[in-house]
Amino acid sequence: MKKNRKGKRTPVADGKNRRRRTAEIIDAAAQVFARRGFHGASTQDIADVLGVRQASLYYYFPSKEVALEMVCARGVEGFVEAAIRITEGEGTASDKLRGLVASHLNPLRDRLDYVKVFLNERKHLSAESRHRIGRHSRAVERIFEDVLSSGRDSGEFRADLDPRFTALAILGMLNAVPAWQEKERGANLDRITEEFAAFVLEGVRRKGSRRR
Repeated sequence: MKKNRKGKRTPVADGKNRRRRTAEIIDAAAQVFARRGFHGASTQDIADVLGVRQASLYYYFPSKEVALEMVCARGVEGFVEAAIRITEGEGTASDKLRGLVASHLNPLRDRLDYVKVFLNERKHLSAESRHRIGRHSRAVERIFEDVLSSGRDSGEFRADLDPRFTALAILGMLNAVPAWQEKERGANLDRITEEFAAFVLEGVRRKGSRRR
């Protein structure tokens, strides 16, 4: 903690400490919501994970609903930006679709609880919060759809491909992974990503197109 010459904490130090503590509390909230669900969890459960008094949590968020929105926001953080980088890079539509599959699953390595809460508990947010958080999902859907459209128009993917329907089907499949990943023996994320990418590409490619 930084102090000035009189030994008092500086605003910079206070700000860093608050951000660090907020991150710890949201981590705990994500853990509790992922395991108990929103309605099955309480702020006391979150406080118990941290070993603090329940009342001290309200300094960081005013209600359980606000904590849920903060967890959901972290759960979708970076998805859109990572997807955009892939589509703006070099490569064929197949390369980009493979990259999008890997990018969508990659956050499960270090944000599994957050992603689970976003997928399973965001329905308990207020309508305004759901709309705000949902913009990320809609953006990712459009990115998948655009890549599928590009591949179809170039002749790389099937001519009868419906980009919108296919994008939703792929994302539905990918979003199901957190529900069973930890329970399936031998299902490490690298293997899951490889198998899913191969399955997706097999389904969308035009017959006789070159496979990579």
